[in-house]
Amino acid sequence: MQTTDAPGRTVQRKDAHSNRRRILATARQKLRNDPDTSLDSIAQAAGVARRTLYGHFPSRHALIADLTQEAGHELRQAFARARTADVDPVEALTRMVLAAWTVGDHYRMLIALGRRHLGEDEIRTTLAPARAEAVATLRRGQREGVFADHLPAPVLAQALEALMLALAEENAACPWADPDGEAAATAFLVAAGVAPQRAALQVREVIGRDRAAGDG
Repeated sequence: MQTTDAPGRTVQRKDAHSNRRRILATARQKLRNDPDTSLDSIAQAAGVARRTLYGHFPSRHALIADLTQEAGHELRQAFARARTADVDPVEALTRMVLAAWTVGDHYRMLIALGRRHLGEDEIRTTLAPARAEAVATLRRGQREGVFADHLPAPVLAQALEALMLALAEENAACPWADPDGEAAATAFLVAAGVAPQRAALQVREVIGRDRAAGDG
């Protein structure tokens, strides 16, 4: 026999979910500006009691772990939205980079906070699906001769990830006129071994097609 919650319990659960979302959103903003911000400061900014925050996140580690999982999920979702069947490796990598750029703040926080508070092993686990997809694309491009093969694909992927992180950090610190990630994606492809002219053309084509599809 199926039972339903009492009205009061339903309201409490909705309030709890609302509080949790507000705490996470506030923490993301506060920690982005100051990685050392306190849980009390986050609770105050979120407009919740200290005990409410600790009811959801009993420690700083728990809060940052949740933010890290959220960031990893956002990155995987962005890759999934950008994925297109039967495209060549250069276009596939272009779409991955542009997708990562749309969640740049999440990605940057994932790396910075995760490494500082959770450790490299947990970051590696969180990023594993996205990294595996990037390595597979690079490996396919190396076989087809469109990406540099002076490094094994996993090593090249790590180097390119560091470049992407540096670009995201620079954009956050002093944003330049690259809202779509065109310059960042072009730099990424060039670092992967694509000729600059082809890289720039490929990025413009993908952005143009996506804009046309969105307008349609």
